[in-house]
Amino acid sequence: MKIIDEREKNLDDKAYRNIQELENYAENTQSCLLYLTLEILGIKDLHADHAASHIGKAQGIVTCLRATPYHGSRRRVFLPMDICMLHGVSQEDFLRKSQDKNVRDVVYDMASQAHLHLKHARSFHKSVPVKAFPAFLQTVALEDYLKKIQQVDFDIFHPSLQQKNTLLPLSLYIQSWRKRY
Repeated sequence: MKIIDEREKNLDDKAYRNIQELENYAENTQSCLLYLTLEILGIKDLHADHAASHIGKAQGIVTCLRATPYHGSRRRVFLPMDICMLHGVSQEDFLRKSQDKNVRDVVYDMASQAHLHLKHARSFHKSVPVKAFPAFLQTVALEDYLKKIQQVDFDIFHPSLQQKNTLLPLSLYIQSWRKRY
């Protein structure tokens, strides 16, 4: 019900006022899906739930970043306004696919926040039951995107970010085999 309630609130298609609002949305949607996955796996563990919370927030931030070119092509911008204002960036800069340093700084700040959530989730690695790891394998795709965006100097519109990583299944298999997330 939390997921449905949060999606209903988000139907107006307004930009997030701040990063906390985006994280709240991610917590109530992405993290809830992870909580459900953990429940299906029969895991009731505080550390697993805490890791799921941070992974969900990272997923929400990365999804917002990944969707920016798509939304921009439809004349919409959902990036947090406080970060945009901090760097003097307007929504029009994203609609024009600007590659200015200020636009890259907005993307850098958001990617850094997602990375911090991933790092925090991984800090629970030793405390999380091994049975929970399959639920957290999405961190491999999140980490892959964050590395790719760093390689293009946080240019959210770089064409390489729209290409599939053909080695992602192999990375998922390796992480699964190593019992890491």
